[in-house]
Amino acid sequence: MRRWVIFFTERLYQMVNWKWVAVAVLVFAGFIAWVLPRQASLSESASGSGESPDSSLWYTSADLYRIAEIYGEEGRAHYIEARFTFDVIWPLVYLGFLTIALTAAYVFLSSGSRWRAVNLLPLGGWGFDWLENLGSSLVMYRYPARTPVIAEMTPIFTLIKWCLIYASFGALVVGIVLSVLHRLRKKRS
Repeated sequence: MRRWVIFFTERLYQMVNWKWVAVAVLVFAGFIAWVLPRQASLSESASGSGESPDSSLWYTSADLYRIAEIYGEEGRAHYIEARFTFDVIWPLVYLGFLTIALTAAYVFLSSGSRWRAVNLLPLGGWGFDWLENLGSSLVMYRYPARTPVIAEMTPIFTLIKWCLIYASFGALVVGIVLSVLHRLRKKRS
């Protein structure tokens, strides 16, 4: 496993350049500015509610069932469809942005440094996003039938997803600051 992580991490450091960063920033910004607001509007009109388990940091299985009830049959169908259309693309966008940006920010570290693997942190958020989507979609699909275990695990997947995504953004800020300081020190010497 460690060998695979080192290989993949180092491969990213070899490939990523300013063009990759520019494209990742433009695609991410485009999604934030145009696609996400449109999708939120579509979801709200289909479900009759602006509430979504995906955007909550924490909720319970009872909240998930309550949201399923509020959505109604049409809203639940839209929610499930969105998880396997829009919510396949959006996680790839933020995964690509964060991975590329983290790689660019931490490129100053020597190739032997363990900290270079921080560029793989967004993969965890992406994986838990998938688990969240599968779990919440199954609960919505089966509603009003109960889906024990899955309904209890899905909020945990959501919490872990958000923690890893926030940690990725935090690591990006730290990486940018450290990268700037590294360049300043390099110029002085």
